[in-house]
Amino acid sequence: MVRLNVIYTRTGDKGESGLGDGTRRPKTDARFVAMGDVDETNCAVGLARFHTRGSEDVTLAAIEADLARVQNDLFDLGADLCMPAAAGEAPGAALRVAASQVEALERAIDALNDNLAPLRSFVLPGGTAAAAALHHARAVCRRAERSVVALADIEGEEVGPAALAYINRLSDYLFVAARAANDFGAADVLWAPGANQAASH
Repeated sequence: MVRLNVIYTRTGDKGESGLGDGTRRPKTDARFVAMGDVDETNCAVGLARFHTRGSEDVTLAAIEADLARVQNDLFDLGADLCMPAAAGEAPGAALRVAASQVEALERAIDALNDNLAPLRSFVLPGGTAAAAALHHARAVCRRAERSVVALADIEGEEVGPAALAYINRLSDYLFVAARAANDFGAADVLWAPGANQAASH
């Protein structure tokens, strides 16, 4: 059980923070950057949930249920990143993102994608409030993915394959969910290349 009774500890006042294994690193360390971007993704998903919660629309209700699971999964991912893998780590020694969480996202993507209108152009982030919020969450998620991949690319830093797959698949889910929130693509706002360029004379 997690207990947080003290909000400020003063231990980070000199620009360092502690990881789950007790080691301290600068707050600018790549692992903290990845954790922070995952946290920001969770905040963006929370805002998207605000626009789907309580809807009588079956699709939006399903998306809200998916997003509730995603928010919990993102805390799992943050916990995974917070605890650097030890050499020869035994299974279950630390909370790690599981392949089953990736598979659940894939099932959610497939369920929504089956009803989507074919894409005719790139989609602008807009339409309904829910769709716009989901597109914003998707963009924030892509940044988190870049940070997690950058961390994994550092020699000596371990990021599990399921963690990498999860953050990649989540951005796919958020894109599909945004289109589903736009009447399954019928209300998508499409990019019109060069539409606002001045006519040449």
